[in-house]
Amino acid sequence: MHPTFLRSLVLLGFSISLLARAQGAPQSGGDFSNNPQPNALPSDVIVVKGAWSSASDSVTPVPEGGRVANNVFSNRYFGFTYTLSPDWTQMYVGPPPSDSGYYVLAQIRPADTFKGASRGSILIAAQDMFFTLTPAGNALELINYNKESLNADYKVEQPPTLVRIANHSFVRFDYGSPVAELHWHVLATQIRCHMVQFVFTSRDTKLVESLIQEMSKMTLPAEAGPISGKGGGDVPVCIKDYAGGENVMERIDPVSGERRFNPAPVRIIIDKQGKVKHIHFLSAFPDQVKAITDALFQWRFKPYLRDGKPVEVETGILFGRAPPGAPPASQAVKE
Repeated sequence: MHPTFLRSLVLLGFSISLLARAQGAPQSGGDFSNNPQPNALPSDVIVVKGAWSSASDSVTPVPEGGRVANNVFSNRYFGFTYTLSPDWTQMYVGPPPSDSGYYVLAQIRPADTFKGASRGSILIAAQDMFFTLTPAGNALELINYNKESLNADYKVEQPPTLVRIANHSFVRFDYGSPVAELHWHVLATQIRCHMVQFVFTSRDTKLVESLIQEMSKMTLPAEAGPISGKGGGDVPVCIKDYAGGENVMERIDPVSGERRFNPAPVRIIIDKQGKVKHIHFLSAFPDQVKAITDALFQWRFKPYLRDGKPVEVETGILFGRAPPGAPPASQAVKE
């Protein structure tokens, strides 16, 4: 979990707890409210769409493309399915990916038919390891980093520990807020160079343990693991920084009509012949999308060989300015 988002969750839980103790459960919506219906935006509010996620085609799966159907959350890009516990449902559709590659894949909460005394929430999220702002190379390192960066007001209840779920390895990290009386239980693995994590939040640890036990019903790709999960097989091999140096044989720089100062992280799939097959923009303005797409489809790469045979490669490129706090290894391509 990205530290900024971690802090947001902690502050949210703290605020909810104070409200609950001061005046009972909040009435305006949320995981612990008596009225989980969100407030509507006022009619005079203008929502401006700026930098957004998009892709060069609608057929190739993208990370944010998961959905819930028949009480099962499935994501074709990551190749996993997660059966929701009875009387739990998807809460909201997540926001678009951040420019550091953080995705909210699903937010799950008890349905109106839930009879339990305690409430909670399940967040399914992913962090693109190509664009993360933290110094970590895999899911295990990222969870360890989050543990070391945990605010002193919060107590580590279980340090990062490898566990086995649905015949796959996860790293589990539990922490809590004594003041808010909330507990967070994080289970993370890596798929296609993304850390995929399940974050269970509740005051009731027994409820969370029962939800974690139900994760045994999940189906996951064979590659999933805290330090593996680098693609291959039925999906492209993911290689960080492949779109640079001697791997690039032909390159055309994008020409944008309007100067932008936002980072534009892009994931591309390179086919066996070294041509760009698919472009996925995590966050970019429409004019950036057109300029970068026009340029990238003219790039040519050395075919990547595995066991002497060419295979498809998935890699990331950052166009524009790197976001504040980006590690020195991140190289941005100027527009």
